[in-house]
Amino acid sequence: MTASTSTALDPAHEIPAIRRRGWSVGLATGLYGISFGALATASGLSLWQAVVLSAALFSGGSQFALVGVIGGGGGAVGAVLASVLLGIRNTLYGVVLARTLPRGGLRGLLRAHLTIDESTATALSGTTDEARRAGFWAAGVGVWIFWNLFTLIGALAGQHIADPGAWGLDGAAAAAFLALLWPRLASRDLVALAVAAGFVATITTPMLPAGLPVLAAAAVAVVVGLVGASRAHPARAAEGGPGAPEERPATAEDER
Repeated sequence: MTASTSTALDPAHEIPAIRRRGWSVGLATGLYGISFGALATASGLSLWQAVVLSAALFSGGSQFALVGVIGGGGGAVGAVLASVLLGIRNTLYGVVLARTLPRGGLRGLLRAHLTIDESTATALSGTTDEARRAGFWAAGVGVWIFWNLFTLIGALAGQHIADPGAWGLDGAAAAAFLALLWPRLASRDLVALAVAAGFVATITTPMLPAGLPVLAAAAVAVVVGLVGASRAHPARAAEGGPGAPEERPATAEDER
C-alpha cells in the first residue's frame, strides 16, 4: 500500500475531509432554495407556507413538483401525487443506509428526515462506517440549514416578483428535474427510458390536468421494469439460474 492510499484511508484524515465535503455540498445545494422560495411565493404560497414546506418536506424534487403543479393550475391531488412519487427514492436510500445509521429513537427520526440525494451520496463516499456516518450528518444538516436559509431569501424576493417568467423562475422546476436526472443517465438504456418518459409527458400534457403527466411518465419506467424482469426470468432459467427447472436424475425407464 502506498503512502497516499494509506493517508486516504486513515480515519484521522478521511473524517475531517468528508465533513468538509458534506458542508460544501450543503452550501452548493442550498443555493437552489432561492429558486424554490421565489417560485413558491410567486405561485401563490405565502412566505411561511414556503418556509414550512422546505423545513418539513425537505426534498427538493418533491417541493419543485408540488409548486410546479400548483403554479400550472393543477389541483391539490395532482400536486401531492407528483410530490410523493419523487420522494419515494428517499425510502430506498434509507434501506441502503440502514446498516450504518441509527434506526430508532430521536436520532432515527432525524436520520429519516435528512435522507436525501446529497446526504446519501456523501455517506456512500466514505470507506468506513464512521466516515459514512460523518459524511451523512455533515451533508444532511448542511443542506437543511442552507436550503431553508435560501428558501427564506427567495421567498422574500418572490413576493415582489409580479411575473415569474420574466426572471426565468417558471422554468425552475424543470431545471431542477434535469439537474437530478442528468448525472443518472449513465447507459443507453437509461437515456432511452428518459426520452420515452419525456415523450409520454409531452403528449399527455395537453390532455391531462397539471401534475398527472408526471405520473404518466413514471408509468413508463414501471412498465419497462416489469417487462425487463419478465424477460430476465426465462433467461435465468435457460442458464440454470434460480428460475431454472430442476433436472431429475435418469431412471431405468429413461435408459430403455
